[in-house]
Amino acid sequence: MQPAGAGRVGSARKPMQIRPLRDMPQFVRRCATNPPHRSPEMPSELRTERRDTTLVLTMSDPATRNTLSEQLFAAGVEALGVAESDPGIRCIVLQGDGGHFCAGGNIAGLRERRAADPSVQMQMIERFHQFVEALRACPKPIIAAVEGAAAGGGLSIALACDLIVAAEDARFVLSHARLGLSPDGGASWHLARMLPRALALQLIWLAEPVTARELLQHGVVNAVSDNGKALSEALELASRLAQMAPGAIASAKELVARAPGQALAQHLTQERDHFLENLFHANGGEGLQAFVEKRPPRFR
Repeated sequence: MQPAGAGRVGSARKPMQIRPLRDMPQFVRRCATNPPHRSPEMPSELRTERRDTTLVLTMSDPATRNTLSEQLFAAGVEALGVAESDPGIRCIVLQGDGGHFCAGGNIAGLRERRAADPSVQMQMIERFHQFVEALRACPKPIIAAVEGAAAGGGLSIALACDLIVAAEDARFVLSHARLGLSPDGGASWHLARMLPRALALQLIWLAEPVTARELLQHGVVNAVSDNGKALSEALELASRLAQMAPGAIASAKELVARAPGQALAQHLTQERDHFLENLFHANGGEGLQAFVEKRPPRFR
C-alpha cells in the first residue's frame, strides 16, 4: 500500500493528466461511453460478510459491473443502520463484485423511467441519495475498496466513503456528461470540496477517466494497492482503525463533516463538547492509563 503522504496540505500539486479514452483500458472506455444495459428485472444486490470487527459490503451484479438498483440502496441503508447499532462492528468496507467497483446507473432502467412520469425517476434518485447520506452519517469509518471501474454513480458512492483504497488498475470517471446528464449522488458536492474548482469542472464536463495514482496525488484516494489487493489492504486499514476508541473516531468524523459550514467559534464549541465527552468516557480513562503505563490501550 502506498499512503497518500503526510505533506498533502499546502504541498505543490502537479496538474492532473486526464487521458483520452483511446489510451484507457477497454473496460473503462465501455463504462465511459457505453454504460451497461441490463433489464431492471434483474437488479444488483448487496452482500454482507463479517470479518472480525469489520463489516464487508459487496455490491453484486458482475454481469453489469455492479450497476445500481433501488434494492441495493435499501439494503445499504439497512446494513449501515445495523452496523451503527452493533458495538462489535468497528469499521465498514464497501467493494464491488467481479473485479469492478460499480459502473453506476442501469441504462435500460433509466430509459424505462424516462418514458414514465418524472416522479418515478425522482423516487429512484431520492433512494440513491438516502444511501449516500447514510454513508456520510454513519459514525463508523467506511472504506471504499476499489478495483476496476468506479463510474458515474459508482464514483459518487466511492466519494461518499470516508477513505478510498484503490488498485493500480482502478479508473474513476463521471460519465454523466457523455449521456447528456449532470451528476447525482453527491459527486459534484464532494469533488468541489476535494479539488480546485477548475479541476472538479474538468472531471465533470469532459467525463474522461483518471487513474488511482492521479487521485492519490490530489488527496482523493488514500492508498494504492496492487491489482486484486484493494480489499485486503482496506481490511488491514480497518483493523488499524478498530484499535482506536470508537467514540473518538465518531467525534472526528462528525467534526470534519461539519467544519466547512461552520464559523470557527461555533466549531470550537463543538470541539470542546466532543473532547469533554471522550475524556470522561471509559475509553478516555483507558487511554490515559495506558500512556502512563507505557502499554497499548485496550479501547472498547
